[in-house]
Amino acid sequence: MQQYSHRPLTTTTTTPSTSPPSEPDITSFQPLSLDPSAPDYTSLLSDELFLNVFSKLPISQHVSNSLVCKRWLYLHGRLVQSLKVTDWSFLTSGRVFIRFPNLTDLDLVRSCIGMSKCSGTMLTQKTMSVRVDTGFTLDGFLEETALLPTNEVDGGLTTIAEKYPNLQRLVAIGASEQGLLRIAEECSTLQELELHCGGDLALKALSGIKNLQVVKLIGFIDALYNSTISDIGLTLLAQGCRRLVKLELCGCEGSYDGVKAIGQCCQMLEELTLSEHRMDGGWLAGLSFCGNLKTLRLRFCKSIDKWPGADEHLGSCLTLQELHLQGCQIRETQSVKALFLVCQNVRDIVLHYCFGLEDDVFGLASICRRVKLLSLEDARC
Repeated sequence: MQQYSHRPLTTTTTTPSTSPPSEPDITSFQPLSLDPSAPDYTSLLSDELFLNVFSKLPISQHVSNSLVCKRWLYLHGRLVQSLKVTDWSFLTSGRVFIRFPNLTDLDLVRSCIGMSKCSGTMLTQKTMSVRVDTGFTLDGFLEETALLPTNEVDGGLTTIAEKYPNLQRLVAIGASEQGLLRIAEECSTLQELELHCGGDLALKALSGIKNLQVVKLIGFIDALYNSTISDIGLTLLAQGCRRLVKLELCGCEGSYDGVKAIGQCCQMLEELTLSEHRMDGGWLAGLSFCGNLKTLRLRFCKSIDKWPGADEHLGSCLTLQELHLQGCQIRETQSVKALFLVCQNVRDIVLHYCFGLEDDVFGLASICRRVKLLSLEDARC
């Protein structure tokens, strides 16, 4: 930045002279002497001391501090543990591993969707947001070419497994069994996995992740992509991940068999969430096998259970304490009754922005005789 000095403006009067102007005396000018640059005393401090200081600063200052010099940029990268990659080349070039060597939380979804970054249109769904252009197909989903090929995703996961063996959380899209197997082999500390647009067979690899406790599976997202996760995938997941504590199924298919397998195998499961599920009728009865389930969440479901079956065959989830319904259609009396019968021991019921809450449906809540809190948040009749 240039500095400008302001001097007062003065006016002088000169008389014309007949003699020619004299040449300037260049010998009177002295060369400008610059002070030697001040020593960098911060170079005397160790990296460990710098990291200790930086770690105590507010996170909002980390980025500005990293712009001071290359050394501070490098040290800042060592403090970062969570990252969302938006450019796949940042991963394949190896720059991400040099810039951020200690990541434990990595999100790859946006980098695997090859949409135009120059597009001014942003599509926002309940789960994610992407820029859109003419790469949409007529049926409303992303073209296959909009997603990275599976072999490239698997190659990236292989490199990630080698560079980040201490990874604890991973969000990936379009991965196959091969790529997830490498994660299972190298990342023994992985505890949380969010998998978009993966099929049934990809879930077979999760059996090798021994410490996996939180899983989110996204098979179908309206206007984005469509993949199938059925009873086959749910059974593979249940048999391989017996230490699950929290499970979320978004846009997944399945039925009584898949839910039953989860309940029988994942005996530590405490929280189950179903978002926009595409389950077959009768799946509610499978919840009775979840012997340690404490919280059940249903989000944006067009139907709870189309054909729940006879009341005497439903069973009950005895350990359930909380029932949350958000943005669900609860107009079907038989379906809602079956839900309350399965959840008859709950203590808290929260209905948020649900549709069809009429008197006869609301009256079914009396089935849950242990309810201490019944919250109605913007319910729609």
